[in-house]
Amino acid sequence: MQNSDAIALSAALLAVAGELTQRIHEGVVARGFDGVRPAHGFAFARLAPDGATVTDLAAHLGVTKQAASQLVDEVVRKGYAERRPHPGDARARLIVLTEQGWACTRAAEEAAAEAVGAWVGLLGEGEVRALRDRLGRIAPHGPIRPTW
Repeated sequence: MQNSDAIALSAALLAVAGELTQRIHEGVVARGFDGVRPAHGFAFARLAPDGATVTDLAAHLGVTKQAASQLVDEVVRKGYAERRPHPGDARARLIVLTEQGWACTRAAEEAAAEAVGAWVGLLGEGEVRALRDRLGRIAPHGPIRPTW
């Protein structure tokens, strides 16, 4: 693949990722979840289903523990998560989603389905499924991280 083709592919993937993130965010806000940012959604993906420590969350997001701690303070203050004693480590706290956090997560899933539904309308279900499978082969294990 030529450099120009690689740059074009990179730009297209980044544009699609940015648009998808924006559409999910807009869908979440439209469903009544004001005060959330896309970074919250990336954190919620790690907190569901069993919770996580601040250290776990920092590793997932690719940020410092201090930055993760600030994000946790924010989502706790807004009612999307709560701190609980860690069942296996008396020194640690487990951050878990509240019912409001779970509702916000479900709203994001609905918004994502709507966004991908538009792709199905454009490409067809078979091509979208093939795209999902191919992208899964390229990035099978990587955590979903914000880039801002």
